[in-house]
Amino acid sequence: MLYKEFKISEEGSLDYAKLTVYIQEYSESIAIEKRPLILICPGGGYAYTSDREAEPIALTFMAAGFHTAILRYSCAPARYPVALTEVSRCFKIIRDNASDWHVDSDKIMIMGFSAGGHLAANYCCEWHDSDFAGKYVDENVENLRPNGLILGYPVITSGEYAHRGSFENLLGEREKELSEKVSLEKQVNEYVPKTFIWATFTDGSVPVENTLLFAKALKEKNINTEMHIFPVGGHGLALANELTLTNQKTENVKECQIWTDLAITWTKNL
Repeated sequence: MLYKEFKISEEGSLDYAKLTVYIQEYSESIAIEKRPLILICPGGGYAYTSDREAEPIALTFMAAGFHTAILRYSCAPARYPVALTEVSRCFKIIRDNASDWHVDSDKIMIMGFSAGGHLAANYCCEWHDSDFAGKYVDENVENLRPNGLILGYPVITSGEYAHRGSFENLLGEREKELSEKVSLEKQVNEYVPKTFIWATFTDGSVPVENTLLFAKALKEKNINTEMHIFPVGGHGLALANELTLTNQKTENVKECQIWTDLAITWTKNL
């Protein structure tokens, strides 16, 4: 396995965003020549990036035959659009190295959980903006294209069902000015890739309406989507098994553990 780290923050920034890439090395004795790659954005309310939604997720998908990468993006006091530009830098790095890393360039996907789900979905709504891309990363906007979007219990709306703390951390003093722009059920467009979403009906932190509003917007734009709403489970389940339990030990929810199998199947059929 190849392990690589890249500093993603802007030159002179006080923030230290880091991209960690895990590449399964090519072997002539293995028939697989190229593998999909998933860029993972952990949650944490834009205050931090969760360890539970980072390496455990990456290693689970590596065991299923994927390359993976984890973005520890800049959080508060960094504000929008700092983390978005960091995601775009990650896509440029990955696409620039796709051949050497034996990455299937038609299956470079982004995955996000909770506030990391907001970041991933927000990127999928904005990546095509040539002003955004050219100013920050690459004049060839196609280098920044995501081929698929995977979301776990994502923060989506800044409206009635908002996880308010995430937007306070993301926008700071500009919350009132920018809240509509980052309410993603209003920003879905034809450039958003095919999407896989899962959430729980009983999430008490990020209401399931976030997922439903985003899925409705995707349907209106005719973007093919697979959605799973599990009947039980709180917020931040990660793998929903004993490997990603917190000290409260409430995240081992058998009904939800199948989400990884479902996402792997969806990705392989992408």
